[in-house]
Amino acid sequence: MLRDSLTAAISAVCLTWSGASLSQSLSIADVDQIVSQAVAEASAHVADDAVIAVVDRVGNVLGVYAMDPSAVPDLTISSGRGIPVGNGLENLNLPITPLAAITKAVTGAYLSSSGNAFTSRTASQIVQENFNPGEFGQPGGPLFGVQFSQLPCSDMLRFGDGLGGGPRRSPLGLSADPGGLPLYKDGQVVGGVGVLADGVYGLDLSVADFDRDLDEMIAVAAQQGFEPPEDIKGHRIAVEGKLLRYADIDSRFLQARGTSAAIDTTNFIAVPGYTPAGRRAGVTYGSNESGITLSKDISVPGADVFVLSDGSGKNRYAPRGSLAPSLAAGGMTADEVRIILTQALTVAFRARAQIRRPLGSHAQVSVSIVDAEANILAFARTPDAPIFGTDVSLQKARTAAFASRSTTAAELASLDAVELIPDVLTIPAISTYVNAVQTFVGPSALADGTAFADRSGGNLSRPFYPDGINGNANGPFSVPFEVWSPFNVGLQLDLILPDIVARLDGTPPPPQGCTALPQSAAAPGPMPTRLANGLQIFPGSVPVYRGETLVGGIGVSGDGIDQDDMISFLGLHNAGEILKTGVGNAPPELRADNLVVGGVNLRFVNCPFSPFLDSREQGVCAGK
Repeated sequence: MLRDSLTAAISAVCLTWSGASLSQSLSIADVDQIVSQAVAEASAHVADDAVIAVVDRVGNVLGVYAMDPSAVPDLTISSGRGIPVGNGLENLNLPITPLAAITKAVTGAYLSSSGNAFTSRTASQIVQENFNPGEFGQPGGPLFGVQFSQLPCSDMLRFGDGLGGGPRRSPLGLSADPGGLPLYKDGQVVGGVGVLADGVYGLDLSVADFDRDLDEMIAVAAQQGFEPPEDIKGHRIAVEGKLLRYADIDSRFLQARGTSAAIDTTNFIAVPGYTPAGRRAGVTYGSNESGITLSKDISVPGADVFVLSDGSGKNRYAPRGSLAPSLAAGGMTADEVRIILTQALTVAFRARAQIRRPLGSHAQVSVSIVDAEANILAFARTPDAPIFGTDVSLQKARTAAFASRSTTAAELASLDAVELIPDVLTIPAISTYVNAVQTFVGPSALADGTAFADRSGGNLSRPFYPDGINGNANGPFSVPFEVWSPFNVGLQLDLILPDIVARLDGTPPPPQGCTALPQSAAAPGPMPTRLANGLQIFPGSVPVYRGETLVGGIGVSGDGIDQDDMISFLGLHNAGEILKTGVGNAPPELRADNLVVGGVNLRFVNCPFSPFLDSREQGVCAGK
């Protein structure tokens, strides 16, 4: 039987949670050492405006140090492409330097694990229009769009300046500005450090050279004694045959190498919504206090599963059935949700990780399941999955379900234009994107119930269509390349930009999470919670169907986008084979890969070659 064979395979290849990192966390003394090393390097560069942030693995802010707390400077958000103000976040000048430093620290912590150490420079490499940036004719970065995750309005992430369970929200999502690095102790990621000293929150437009970035120099100095093992640094890991970039300098380039400076503890400033003044110790990943714990109620034979905890050990998202009105429309039962979840995890524990060392490791991922109205029905993760995938897996599940609804076009078209910053920034009516996709794809696009995976919608979200053909016009969910950048991507950002700006003062989001834009008088009230933590535009999700009826979505995020596709698609298929209740993937005739747009078929999923550690199977998604 399928269940028996997969159980045997899991037992053969997966690693159980050893508890090794349960003893690892950042102490106050560690925070002081990290900051004092950063201060020494900043002083050597006369970087008197530097702000240094330290976070733990689940995003608690442990301290934000300002070299001059009486005169923290503003910063300018800029891709360096000369895009004028009025286009997304581009060239806005804002008093948010501490928030930017926190975002960079969260990025270093959230992208990393015990099998891969990535930085905000790595993020810069994988979110731009070409991979690698500066190499024309290449497709977009593999995590194109991930920068708009971990949003401060997310209904899944925790907010507030108390020390507690995570994952915690990030002020600006994930950062592509060099100067955000992970922190390690005994080979285990325990947090991140972020630095903003040069007054610009930007990115690296080319990987063809090696920069001497001030923020990154100070962050590398801060990281001394807390470096990841050399073998797991990003530059040891390849994607599509290209090595990732970890940092452009190492400790040999520091002016204050191996030194520290006296720090004034009164310079640890308060950042509303994120941290009080002073510094504190981090929580230990895997403990109840961390908010991510070993599961007591989700079981995969031979493997350990982690869940989000409420702080007392209770699973925040234990499997449950669809809520009304999804339930009345043929929604999923709690048992169906549980089996879909465990089958996706079963595939993950067999799958060969793409971006993890040592080679031959299984994929580490997060899995989210939602109903057709985007209510969270279940969440679980493998033990060492990178933290960023928690929120991203939910974004992916919700995006697949939302884009596959027959009401999507009407709901988006009801969102009005908003003058966000008077005489500076106006977000267009979202009907602009609806009109564009119906012109581009066909008059019934987003209204005919076509089943969209994240890969399908992502095809339409690039600044060139088809992806990677520089000079072509943009896809309908993007904006023209003349004004496109990772700070101005189109629909994905325009839906949540008001929420980002509204949260810059540290205030909590409304209970429904990201509310998108105000609706017109004809449809009063906030956007339905179907996009309560924003949407996502890189692969790793599929909608869930019962026969020809949409009942939800499943999203996966972790060690490789093709792996994410396979785990969601194949996990759902395998669950359907076990359940025999009609729940499974969309019927082939409904899938978006039937659509020919501009002479090119959209994609639904793309499963990897030689995907499993325990077999030589190929084409594992074909015909399903």
